[in-house]
Amino acid sequence: MDPLWNNIFRKKLDEDSLAHFLKHLPIFLELSSRALTMLENVVHIRNYNANETVFEENDPGSGMYMIRSGMVKIYARDQNGTEHELATLSPGDFFGETTLTAPAPRSASARTMENTELVGLFRADILELAEKHPAVSSSILLGLTRVVSERLQAASLEIRRLQNQAGGHISPENVET
Repeated sequence: MDPLWNNIFRKKLDEDSLAHFLKHLPIFLELSSRALTMLENVVHIRNYNANETVFEENDPGSGMYMIRSGMVKIYARDQNGTEHELATLSPGDFFGETTLTAPAPRSASARTMENTELVGLFRADILELAEKHPAVSSSILLGLTRVVSERLQAASLEIRRLQNQAGGHISPENVET
């Protein structure tokens, strides 16, 4: 085969690869190609139909999901059972990451909005990586820590902004969801 055509086809395959998808997520930005290949062999691909529940609020949490294709709605229900949308996520977004390192009940529910492919990474996977490849698991956990820290800082700024708007007091009726 002509090398030009070979390179064009190979490039397309690389762009469609799971490793290519993973390396563009903020948590995995610092991973080497070798580490990405290891991670590619650890994650779990899950396909969901439209309007399928990924998990419910208060379910035991055991890991995170990354959206490779499709859309996911994150929502919570109030005491009357009414759903309140917290976020709509699209390819490249991820959710559930806070349960990757510590078991905790899910703080919200997740449901697909269309046919969706998710890539799951679970606590058991991280623990196995920590035993077999500690440097790779450390890099993943540092990336996770960085992302969670950035989100906490953004939430802190938003709380401060809301406090200023509310004259220094935040109550449930002052918070928009």
